[in-house]
Amino acid sequence: MGSSRVKQKNPSNQLGLNPNWAQLQQKLKSHGPKPKPPRPSNNAQAQTQKPILGKRKERPDAESDDSRINPLVPINDDSSVTDVIGMDCEMVGVGQGNKSALGRVSLVNKWGNVIYDEFARPIERVVDFRTEISGIRPRDLRKAKDFQVVQKTVAEIMKGRILVGHALHNDLKVLLLSHPKKDLRDTSEYQPFLKEGGRRALRYLAAEFLGVQIQNGEHCPIDDARAAMLLYQKNRKVWEKSVKDKIRLQQKQRRRKPKKKAKQGDLLVDHNPSTS
Repeated sequence: MGSSRVKQKNPSNQLGLNPNWAQLQQKLKSHGPKPKPPRPSNNAQAQTQKPILGKRKERPDAESDDSRINPLVPINDDSSVTDVIGMDCEMVGVGQGNKSALGRVSLVNKWGNVIYDEFARPIERVVDFRTEISGIRPRDLRKAKDFQVVQKTVAEIMKGRILVGHALHNDLKVLLLSHPKKDLRDTSEYQPFLKEGGRRALRYLAAEFLGVQIQNGEHCPIDDARAAMLLYQKNRKVWEKSVKDKIRLQQKQRRRKPKKKAKQGDLLVDHNPSTS
């Protein structure tokens, strides 16, 4: 039997592929598959994702800055006169300009709602409106109420109520009014608000204890009165207790004071002298 040679068939020819395409496949196989890049670790993933997550976190914060609730905005619309009222005044210059007179007074109730807000026309001629601080302009006083009218109304509202404010002695001075010391709640004199024994401006107290900015430029007496009232309300229980303790201590000290001794001459006076 004659030996027969079996012809090895090319698989590419068997599949009917183009010879050039077959050669390309062989080259690719000879080089082998490319190794896959190492999978990033959890730390690497955290580092690559951090900027994206950071932006997502920053967005709500940025929005919250714009939509943050202003603590000075009243929580209701009740404008009734409460047992505690807040007051702030803005002054103008009269005389030589260095003398202060009432230009505007604002009163708020314990919720911060306005119960009285009026410009007042001073008795003396205004020479300095102090607009950069007071916010008062000439047009504001042209139709303003006379000082005596404003003074009388404020006195009636204040009577028998606790008065809250900052440096109230200045406000009462330009109003030409007085108020019982036991009914004054002055944020410039409250011990926990003092720094190294000194008084602090209302804007600093508002920034530190309320997280709100006030008096940036022209002052708003309504905002100032609200800030003082909110400072009081946040510390009301402790504040009122300190006032009661102080009054109680003063009463004890009065009782302990010895009575003045009668003069010796008074003891020798004969109230029933004999008739001659």
